[in-house]
Parts: sequence; C-alpha cells; structure tokens
Amino acid sequence: MEQTAPIAVIDNLHVAYPGRAAAPAVDGVSVTILPGETVGLVGESGSGKSTIARCLAGLQKPSGGRIEFLGQQLAKGPTRAQRQLRASLGYVFQDPATCLNPRMTVGQCVAEPLVIHRKLEKNQLAEKIRALLDSVALPQGAEKRYPHELSGGQRQRVGLARALALEPKLVIADEPTSALDVSVQATVLELFASLRAEHGFASLFITHDLAVVSQLCDRVVVLKAGKTVESGSCAQVLRDPREEYTQKLIAAVPDPQPEWLRAAV
Repeated sequence: MEQTAPIAVIDNLHVAYPGRAAAPAVDGVSVTILPGETVGLVGESGSGKSTIARCLAGLQKPSGGRIEFLGQQLAKGPTRAQRQLRASLGYVFQDPATCLNPRMTVGQCVAEPLVIHRKLEKNQLAEKIRALLDSVALPQGAEKRYPHELSGGQRQRVGLARALALEPKLVIADEPTSALDVSVQATVLELFASLRAEHGFASLFITHDLAVVSQLCDRVVVLKAGKTVESGSCAQVLRDPREEYTQKLIAAVPDPQPEWLRAAV
C-alpha cells in the first residue's frame, strides 16, 4: 500500500537559547504531520510547545535537527523560495490582541498576506477579504473596524481569517483559545474544526488542555521540559497512558459530571 507523504517532518529538533546554562528549550523532539491530520502538542508552560511551532514557522532558529515542509528542507535564510514555501503555512497566535496591528483595520490585517504574496486587483482583493470574514462569521462592516473595537472572540476570528488567506496546507494554532473567556472558547474551537473540515488543511494544535486534544486531534505528543514523554493516537494515549506525567495531565482535566453528582442523580 502506498504511503502518504507527510506535510511536515520535525526530526530530532534541538533549541538552546544563548547564555542559558539550564537544559535546552527543546531536546530531541520529533513530530510528523500527515495531510489533513491534526497533531496536538501538549504540556505545561515551558515544555517547549511554542518553541517547536516557531521553529516550524521559521520564526525561531533551531540549534540542531531537521525540519521539512512539503518535502523541502526549511533553510535558515529568508530566500524567495523559502518565503513562497512558508506562504503555504498559516499561523494562529495565542493572543489576537497583540498579533493584529492596532493601526490597521480588520480588512487591512486580513489583506496583508494577500498583498505580499498575491497579485490581485482591488475588487478581487475586496471580494476575497469579504469571503474570508464570512467564513469566520464576522458581519458586514467588520472589515472597516479596528481590532480594539472587537471582542476577544471576534479578534481571534480575524486571526483565523488571516491565517487562511493564502489557503495554507498547514495551520499552526498556538493555544488559540487560552486568552479568551471560557464562554467563547467552545465557539472558536467549533469554528476551527469546521474550517479544517471545509478546507482540508493539516494542523499542529498547541494546548495545555487535554480535553481540547480529545475533541480536535488525531494524534498527540506529550512534552515535558523540552522532551517527548509520550506520543500516539489520541485514543491510545488518553485511554491508556503509559507515563506517569501523562496520567497526571489527564487527572487534571475537570470532570463535567463528577462521581458525587452521578451518585446523586
């Protein structure tokens, strides 16, 4: 049977920050992402999740290891070929309030990657912006507003629209709901799942919440102090975790119907 070529391969990644005598931020981590697949990176703060994502996106220079995207090794220099390759990668940042330019309208924020990477007529650009905002359920007129005029959930929808502007093959989502109110987290996660189903992109989903992993991810990599503790399918890891650290993470997930309530009803 023919094997599907991966979208991204992270092989034996190492990241050490200059002048830091402690253990490296990432120490020998390997992750493979297949087409249409969502892989979750899970761990506590400081486990190396976001550093791995930044290396894959070209925002952080690794100290060692290999990163391939769409069959090509990501070079260290910002060459034209590398820029074109990274145009196939979208990034949803943790805090939409800090990743959107406050001096730009929502329409300009979403249009920016299109202006840089695509040659579109003015009317084509306007139509594309509107279609992207429609896809994330932002109303007419939202493109003329500024980020500070929107709610946190609406700003993250803008971040999603911007990440999808170039129709990427892979979307990195770096804790996209952690800065949002609990009341809107579920709707943003549902939107992400809907967009993934519609567009068919693969994704690297970073979170500390195993409940989110069980909802969205096909496979999971559990990290601690920059190293892989456990990895496998979500069903395998969440139902039968081998490592004590993974068991503790699972035990920390709130039970929506605790034992005392089940006994009462």
